[in-house]
Amino acid sequence: MDWTRMGAAPGIAGSRRPEVEGVFLCAERWEADWFIRLNNTGGPVDIWAVEGVELDLLQTSPEGFRYFPGKIDARQVQLVEQDLTAAAEL
Repeated sequence: MDWTRMGAAPGIAGSRRPEVEGVFLCAERWEADWFIRLNNTGGPVDIWAVEGVELDLLQTSPEGFRYFPGKIDARQVQLVEQDLTAAAEL
């Protein structure tokens, strides 16, 4: 997971560039569900589990969301659920 490789894909809230230099993470499933409902990309999203990141290393964005201020190696992530939509979460 690398915010510098965002490219043309919009962020979950529809942004066209990274909001922070890092990766937004959720510690609880309800947080992930909230982001799924927020989804403004026009398509389904996936949930990935991240290993090896200490929660005390997370920072808070100006909007109040937690993120890891660095890149996360692909070996640290595992797909949990895929192709989720806000309609599926309601």
